[in-house]
Amino acid sequence: MADTLKRATIARPERIIPLAFLVGIAAGTLLLMMPVSRAGGGFGGDFGAPFIVALFTATSALCVTGLTVVDTSSYWSPFGHGVILLLFQVGGLGIMTGATLLGLLVSSRMRLRGQLLASAEMRSLDLGDVRHVLRLVLIATVVTEAVLAVVLTLRFWLGLGFDPLSAMWNGLFHAVSAFNNAGFTILPQGLLPYSADWALLSPLMLGVILGGIGFPVLYELRSEWRTPQSWTIHTKLTLIGSAGLLLFGTLIVLAFEWSNPATLGPAGVGEKLLGSAFHSVMTRSGGLNAHDTAAMGPDTILLSSALMLIGGGSASTAGGIRVTTFLLLGFVVWSEIHGTKDSVAFRRRISPDVQRQAVAIVLMAVGTVSIGLLALVSFVEAPVERIMFEAISAFATTGASVGLSADMPPAGQMILIVLMYVGRVGTVTLATALAINARNTPYRYPEERPIVG
Repeated sequence: MADTLKRATIARPERIIPLAFLVGIAAGTLLLMMPVSRAGGGFGGDFGAPFIVALFTATSALCVTGLTVVDTSSYWSPFGHGVILLLFQVGGLGIMTGATLLGLLVSSRMRLRGQLLASAEMRSLDLGDVRHVLRLVLIATVVTEAVLAVVLTLRFWLGLGFDPLSAMWNGLFHAVSAFNNAGFTILPQGLLPYSADWALLSPLMLGVILGGIGFPVLYELRSEWRTPQSWTIHTKLTLIGSAGLLLFGTLIVLAFEWSNPATLGPAGVGEKLLGSAFHSVMTRSGGLNAHDTAAMGPDTILLSSALMLIGGGSASTAGGIRVTTFLLLGFVVWSEIHGTKDSVAFRRRISPDVQRQAVAIVLMAVGTVSIGLLALVSFVEAPVERIMFEAISAFATTGASVGLSADMPPAGQMILIVLMYVGRVGTVTLATALAINARNTPYRYPEERPIVG
């Protein structure tokens, strides 16, 4: 049995991540069902979390989503908080490592010419030293989270009056949550009381951005930050796309919510800017909120849904279809409008194979969300745009919520669980499977041009 499983994973390595996440979700569910994980339970207690609550929370944590059906701060014990922290740390680190290593695996399956091209495109990574790559991912994660934890601890302790032990725990928890784009908080009222606190919200935004850019980009920036002209197309697309979407989201949220009395309306100009920037960053996959998302207008909800679906960078802790996929399709559309045969980005021709993969990923994402939305409409009575927001938040592993998840019946929560799982492992799996299974056939069928549009 073990040999069969080993041969199966070697023959189809894209199955490794989904299987690992299923095992992790099962283990997390069992741990959270233990009485010691629930507030007031303790070792030897006779009550634990119900199965659906434990399953939903474990899936949300391991898939670094952040959606919850109970109040995290009061429902779970410190042991339960520790389990949740461990789950989203493993989930975030695992997806970064897995996506990067699967990318290297794809390169190793190419012919010599393809390997050379992939090596030039990912020249910051050593294709022959897996341990080196793993070590780089681990170091980047630990260093970033440690720095964020220290900064947040000092803010909680010296700035907000938390006792030292509580400040350290909150600093660590929120640092790991931010970098892994997990969206979990253990503060009793979340971040709502700190909507004007630049010293607290700014490090959280930075952590989400760094975690959502992706390891290949971070590593290339570390080694070649002085020579932007030599950056790979992947890095250029990720950085330009992320900066543009963050700025666009900030300005649009600022305009839509400027006079909303339930969100940014009563705030000063500085707090309005902070609140709109924070919301824009968190819709990219961070999931934390400093203002009541449920109180935002339908226009902001629709904009946030679009930003969540796009998501962050490839091989990162963020979700969505990814920035590079979105921009690549934009270049394809632009080339079609101009009637040019090749799609070009930064004076480089985009491979037709990559274009097909981008189209497949987007169609898969839209189809999955649409099916989930249709299923949720049968169980939830709410405006469609709010149900769609919850469905996209689950699929894009964002964790932002308009308050529908906790009120859904178990069937609706199970739909969100499936969306979270598929959103976390499906896009990477699909991209890798498409690349591994790409092959040239020794024949070509006659060409025909059906009418399009």
